[in-house]
Amino acid sequence: MTVSVKLSEQESEPFMSNRPPVFPFTAIVGQDMMKLALILNAIDMRIGGVLIRGERGTGKSTAARALAALLPEINVIADSPFNDDPAHPESWSDFARGKYEDCPEIPTSRRRISFVDLPVSATEDRVVGTLDIEKAIQFGERHFDTGVLANANRGILYVDEINLLDDHIVDLLLDSAAMGVNIVEREGISFSHPARFILVGTMNPEEGDLRPQLLDRFALSVDVTGIKGATERIEILERHIAYENAPLDFKAEWDPVDQQLSQRIAAAREIIDLVTHTTHDLRVIASISSDLRIDGHRADLVILKAARAHAAFEGRTAINDRDITIAIRLTIPHRLKRGPFSDAQADLNAVEAAVDEKRQEIGEGEEEGEFSENSDEQAAQTKKKVSL
Repeated sequence: MTVSVKLSEQESEPFMSNRPPVFPFTAIVGQDMMKLALILNAIDMRIGGVLIRGERGTGKSTAARALAALLPEINVIADSPFNDDPAHPESWSDFARGKYEDCPEIPTSRRRISFVDLPVSATEDRVVGTLDIEKAIQFGERHFDTGVLANANRGILYVDEINLLDDHIVDLLLDSAAMGVNIVEREGISFSHPARFILVGTMNPEEGDLRPQLLDRFALSVDVTGIKGATERIEILERHIAYENAPLDFKAEWDPVDQQLSQRIAAAREIIDLVTHTTHDLRVIASISSDLRIDGHRADLVILKAARAHAAFEGRTAINDRDITIAIRLTIPHRLKRGPFSDAQADLNAVEAAVDEKRQEIGEGEEEGEFSENSDEQAAQTKKKVSL
């Protein structure tokens, strides 16, 4: 059966086509943790996305769009609407597999990553794509109309006001982000394609929150607020005025800094799979998650992935306590149980102290040949250390 693919017209245009340049990523003042969370996901899309919560006008959407413009181009199969990676045939779409699986030479090209903006009104068909059953029966063709997940593969999928999106659609996005593949089945006919993307959800908590089950599915979370310092607020004003008056000149001014960051991300991507960890590292991560009574094991995995990405970002091939500390700060706050600490923000210095203390406890326990579950008293003290 042949495969016919129709690219969604609305999503087929390359990012920034016929538009003025976006505000440079490195020109964003402050919001360091938000920018770092985006960078870590750019280094390793397997982390699973980031939820950015904050009041209006704090640069949430600006940062997401700026990241897309910043990231390096990718190698793709030239005529693939799914941005199939020629170097990884195991991840190819049915389209690429049917056309090039036994082909000795594959046409490739360089392409900017896509930035797909999902509207709150999106339907399931719009997200996952559709199969034309009539053409399959009459002509023996699998005719697939691409959806948002196809267009976003190896790019950025941005959802503003994600808390207002239907829960079922949010589930679909999170499932695809976790599995890295989208499979559409109808009447015994199926079509699959890769769906590995950086999921960026933004929301204003004043307009309602996500259900706890959905919050946990987001790998990282950052709460952003308006910058209070007068000096930094003035800097924000000056940069935005300069950008509005002459966007091309402003972009040219910041291009060298953006390019340095882009090259650093590209270098980190090259070594991410070489980054190692020790059994001690795993015990520190698992012990702190246990102390905080975090449900399930997703948080432990995310902490490890984020720590590895941070190590790669700093050019190292082994994680350290600093990597674990930053990963915990980005992973834990939105997973804390409802109660006195439900809205707590992890303090970097406090988390660092807790990780250091946990490292010492584990080391001492190993010397004595012991490693046991933490008591309720130890758990409560750890929660106090990492929460304010």
